[in-house]
Amino acid sequence: MIGGGPGRELSSPPSDGISNLRFSNHSDHLLVSSWDTKVRLYDASANILKGEFAHRKPVLDCCFHDDSSGFSASADRNVCRFDFNTGREDLLGTHEAPVRCVEYSHATGQVVSGSWDKTVCAWDARGGTRVGTYPQPERVYSMSLVGHRLVVATAGRHITVYDLRHMPHPEQHRESSLKYQTRCVRCYPNGTGYALSSVEGRVAMEFFDMSDAGQAKKYAFKCHRKSEAGRDTVYPVNAIAFHPVYGTFATGGCDGFVNVWDGNNKKRLYQYSKYPSSIAALSFSRDGRLLAVASSYTFEEGQKPHEPDAIYVRSVNEAEVKPKPKAYAPAP
Repeated sequence: MIGGGPGRELSSPPSDGISNLRFSNHSDHLLVSSWDTKVRLYDASANILKGEFAHRKPVLDCCFHDDSSGFSASADRNVCRFDFNTGREDLLGTHEAPVRCVEYSHATGQVVSGSWDKTVCAWDARGGTRVGTYPQPERVYSMSLVGHRLVVATAGRHITVYDLRHMPHPEQHRESSLKYQTRCVRCYPNGTGYALSSVEGRVAMEFFDMSDAGQAKKYAFKCHRKSEAGRDTVYPVNAIAFHPVYGTFATGGCDGFVNVWDGNNKKRLYQYSKYPSSIAALSFSRDGRLLAVASSYTFEEGQKPHEPDAIYVRSVNEAEVKPKPKAYAPAP
């Protein structure tokens, strides 16, 4: 099914590329990081910019701590904590190269950062002390947390799976089942595995269970492609976001489309009308009623004129995200 307008455009958007956006677990607050060096906090329902903090260089990722504070990862090599209520900003720590990813674990109270210096670092969220440094096979491109489990995707198609309680000893070292560079990894909300997207218009559905039965469930599929006059155009898949209620998921690509998928039944449920630019990031609100979409050129074709960077917040209809029951043939 195809349709639906883009949603409501947030006022006071970033002035350069949007690197990530995330909804709060407590409200419709939306945290946004950008190449314009700023982290912004919006009330997505009221369409209000509530505050912003600035780094010295582009901000490559952000995540919430609580409803009014969060963490940022920047090309200035710093991991920072900022509180929008008090205006206070604290330096948690520094990497040796730009910091690409940051995650906060509610389960352990730790902040985890991943850098192009080929390390993952864990930090105490309150004290700002470094808990540990964990070497990676390559530069960190994407990370995702579910419960105590952390999945790290790096250059060279490497995947490392950790238990946050035993970080010095990774649970699994894996290789992406996709042939091309990893763009995004996101864990399933039920904690059984993760979805992985690549620059070559594919998504892989993977499972942590390494038994034959567990691995038999994994699969990959093509998406964000266009066929014209017998020629295929393939687009990077930049973003994956899981619906918190139904476990279905949305993908966003450089084709400007957002698709919603039912992973269990291997079906596309919905495709939203095309956005003005590449989809750089996606996030569902805590109850799944809203979907935030970053329409922001990701420079996949180099420097060129492009539409302004924008954030759209759309109301999600149940029909767009709820799995459809399988049609069973009646018994003879």
